[in-house]
Amino acid sequence: MYEIMVEDNFSAAHRLKGYKGKCEELHGHNWKVQAFLKGRKLDKSGLLFDFKKLKGALKEIVQRLDHHYLNEISPFERLNPTSENLAHFIFRELKKNFTKTQFKVSKVTVWEGNSASASYTEI
Repeated sequence: MYEIMVEDNFSAAHRLKGYKGKCEELHGHNWKVQAFLKGRKLDKSGLLFDFKKLKGALKEIVQRLDHHYLNEISPFERLNPTSENLAHFIFRELKKNFTKTQFKVSKVTVWEGNSASASYTEI
């Protein structure tokens, strides 16, 4: 099995509902997002998938979050905009690009800073 990864980033504000502490107040982050794609076969040039195409698919999703108040964007007006929920959301959105292909989105990791991240993967 082969796996590739691309990354992008976005800046946005959020507040964590029901969290007891500073993060319950409006604040922002510079998030880094890593998207992993896997598959069994390489093409004739030795590539699993074009990095540029995967980056483009990820960028389309990230642009919907960039410089926004996440609590006002669907689905986060009802779902807490935690890094865990952001990873799951981005995973589901990215997966839509690969439903009828030989490739599978294997993981999305969202970094809330340099030292803390959350990932979502399907088993």
